[in-house]
Amino acid sequence: MKLLDKNIKNKVLDSMITIIDKERHQIIAENKKDLDAFDKEDQALYDRLVVDNAKVDGMIKAIQEVRDQEDPVGQTISDLTLDSGLKVTNKTAPFGTILIIYESRPDVTIEAAVLAFKANNKILLKGGKEAVNSNIILEKCWHQALEENGLSKDWIKLLHLKREETQDFLKNPSEKIDLIVPRGGERLIKFVKDNATCAVLISGRGNNFLYVAEDADWLKAVKVIVNAKTDKISGCNALDKVLIDKNIPEYEKKIQELETMLHKLGVDILVDENVSEILPNETQVKDNNIWYEEFLAMKIMLAEVNNEDNAIDMINKYSGGHSAAIITEDKELAKKFMQQVDSAAVYHNASTRFTDGGQMGVGAELAISTDKLHHRGPLGLKQLVTNKYYVFGDGHIRTS
Repeated sequence: MKLLDKNIKNKVLDSMITIIDKERHQIIAENKKDLDAFDKEDQALYDRLVVDNAKVDGMIKAIQEVRDQEDPVGQTISDLTLDSGLKVTNKTAPFGTILIIYESRPDVTIEAAVLAFKANNKILLKGGKEAVNSNIILEKCWHQALEENGLSKDWIKLLHLKREETQDFLKNPSEKIDLIVPRGGERLIKFVKDNATCAVLISGRGNNFLYVAEDADWLKAVKVIVNAKTDKISGCNALDKVLIDKNIPEYEKKIQELETMLHKLGVDILVDENVSEILPNETQVKDNNIWYEEFLAMKIMLAEVNNEDNAIDMINKYSGGHSAAIITEDKELAKKFMQQVDSAAVYHNASTRFTDGGQMGVGAELAISTDKLHHRGPLGLKQLVTNKYYVFGDGHIRTS
């Protein structure tokens, strides 16, 4: 793949900023077509679909932030001269062609493309049919920016494929694909893993947990729970399950207080068998599969645990490996929890809503990876490169 000069890449991004700002009213108009055709019963997906002036401003900001970051390609990772005289340099290199498959969210058409392009990757975008009009006009903007700077439109391309066609494309792609990133629910992820013939980097489900320890500051706990649950229910970093230590002082009273607070905010509550004895009017969970479920709704589950070990075991068994939090004033307990919980992001006395590239100092993100190879957490610009070894000799041969 041709390596582009960093200046030409940045010029494309400058052009894109100007074009999006100029076309914002048309972008919003095309998005309205998608909104009008959408079934609003799925509130989380509807929220992700909306493009308004604030969302366009966010797209522009994301492009500006990526433009201003250091070019990630060709950075030296290591540089050694061996006893044999061989000089071995390891440098960052583009992946090649990345395919991202995503539902709703037209802003992904901007963020994924800007990151992939700045990292010198070609990107294929497979958005959901619910955002087709929004994605088409955003692709048009990208193509205009590329052509204004003498580059092929093939660097950023929207795939117009139905489900069956996508399945065939994954099994027999018409061009070499180096990495696939499915960004959506479990059905989408399973579909891609079952059909792909190249590396797949999972942007996993949320199903995030919070553990309220025995010594927790209760007001702090309630504040964090409310934010993590209600700030943005469509976010993969939203809170789903709360595990409360049964040894916390005034245990029953505090659970009742939490129930009152959550109901005032319009949150539906599910409870386990033990909490059901304290909150008899709430729906008791009978189906164990709910423990694995990401809600993406104004819904939360409250459950009782015996201690931190019980909480850690449950989180590692049921969570999506995305984000988990502990509320405690004991730093050693927090350290134990954060080391032993197997999630991409772990929090002490803070909301899971911070698992986001912009909030964590990464900038725009392609996705939140719950895989362990090659990277875990927000996939920013620096994470969209692989590496390559450059070996320099002078007639060197290996004799042993």
